[in-house]
Amino acid sequence: MLTFNLAAEAAQEGSGNPVLNIAVFGAFLVITMWVVLRAGKTTKKASDFYTGGGTFSGRQNGLAISGDYLSAASFLGIVGAVALNGYDGFLYSVGFFVAWLVALMLVAEPMRNVGRFTMADVLSFRLKQRPVRVAASISTLFVSLFYLIAQMAGAGSLVSVLLDIHDYTWQAVVVGIVGVLMIVYVLVGGMKGTTYVQMIKAVLLVTGVVAMCIMTFIAVKGGFSTLFSDAVDMHAGSDYLQEKGYEASQIMEPGLKYGKTLTTKLDFVSLGIALVLGVGGLPHVLMRFYTVPTATEARRSVTWAIVIIGAFYLMTLILGYGAAALVGPDRILAAPGGANAAAPLLALELGGSVFMAVISAVAFATVLAVVAGLAITASASIAHDIYHAVIRKGESTESEQVRVSQVTVVVLGIAAIILGILAMTQNVAFLVSLAFAVAASANLPTILYSLYWRRFNTAGAVASMYTGVISCLLLIFFSPAVSGSETSMFPNADWALFPLSNPGLVSIPLAFIAGWLVSILTPPDDFEDLSAEMEVRSLTGVGVEAPVNH
Repeated sequence: MLTFNLAAEAAQEGSGNPVLNIAVFGAFLVITMWVVLRAGKTTKKASDFYTGGGTFSGRQNGLAISGDYLSAASFLGIVGAVALNGYDGFLYSVGFFVAWLVALMLVAEPMRNVGRFTMADVLSFRLKQRPVRVAASISTLFVSLFYLIAQMAGAGSLVSVLLDIHDYTWQAVVVGIVGVLMIVYVLVGGMKGTTYVQMIKAVLLVTGVVAMCIMTFIAVKGGFSTLFSDAVDMHAGSDYLQEKGYEASQIMEPGLKYGKTLTTKLDFVSLGIALVLGVGGLPHVLMRFYTVPTATEARRSVTWAIVIIGAFYLMTLILGYGAAALVGPDRILAAPGGANAAAPLLALELGGSVFMAVISAVAFATVLAVVAGLAITASASIAHDIYHAVIRKGESTESEQVRVSQVTVVVLGIAAIILGILAMTQNVAFLVSLAFAVAASANLPTILYSLYWRRFNTAGAVASMYTGVISCLLLIFFSPAVSGSETSMFPNADWALFPLSNPGLVSIPLAFIAGWLVSILTPPDDFEDLSAEMEVRSLTGVGVEAPVNH
């Protein structure tokens, strides 16, 4: 009872003790930076910087994948989405998890067998190197940038809640600090340091979420039925549902967010397609398959990741309804960061200031680990695919590639800070769904065609990737996510011509059609021997260490 009395006192204080919060944050930063510095001492070659030298076991890499994938969107965004929209919010958890089955069955082992450092290694294996690598690098940059925006927005919301910062300028400063820390992590530790931080973060995050779930059931003094009943009761008296014109019981049914009109129903279908197909095209996830020594370990790492990720997403249901029952939608929306504040506010309600500070520090470490992995992926694509393979035609040294990667990290970090500030009012789970849409549109069609369709050629690959990237970005720009509504990036402007918030329903089929149609209408590439070799490598792993030159 003492714990919950303390929690009640802390809840009245708003966001707990800011000094304590900063102290816990500082301790986490010191520990993770020490890990990064230790790992950085062994980062000597390009392979160390990009893939950690391929020395991690399947279990280690599974933990790291979990740490990479369970981002601020998974923790902050989904808990907030469930707390406000109930059943419809949990759809994010379902989509994010089911997507791993696509990655396991179709992508993980063949990608590890064929590639070396980046996604473009696979896409250009039996195609013309220069145009494919340039297109793959462009798509990688945009996917990474959208993902980075979500993490930056999540970090801004998290620290704003901890310090009770309502001022937009100071929230922007917080996002800037996160960007600077990300740049330092990557420049110092490379992939090895980032992987160790992700492994530590995965263990801490899952442990923290388990503790929150147990404390939630203790707080409501019952099981699932009591939890759901309390959530409905809390929603019944909220201004949030009254403004939307819904009944409180609808948080237990489909349709609170995606069921009112035909447009919202189509938006749900679009979101589901983007989430399920997105993981197989996420460059920073695909790059993780190269940090293990064999394809068997790659498959084992995905299996470990599925177990950890699946358990985590099931627990987000408990936390989301826990936040709905114990915190309430009105208090969540009144906090800095809006929906993204649900998880830290629930931690405050359950365990007081100390528990909130610890959970928030783990979430902050989550953000740093994810953005570091994203930055490495994007920088590797620029240095390895464009600088080394296209500009220097394979003649650059490893030290040159690492130097170009480091410059790219700095530039990308600055861009992510600026766009993250603009996106601070958005739910971070929704922002990540846009990154999934870009990945599923620009990358997955080309990956599947390259691995499984011999008639696929260079013209088809380039057409598919550019069609996916351009259509997706245009539809996002002209969607309600950017303008035309109170929660848009530009709420005071309105150029929304496309009615859906997620473009996947249109852009993903367009990319598949473009790749197929252009491949059929243009002559095949003269790389028949490489097509046969790629098929053998992808299915068996034979010859996986041999370089490919054409």
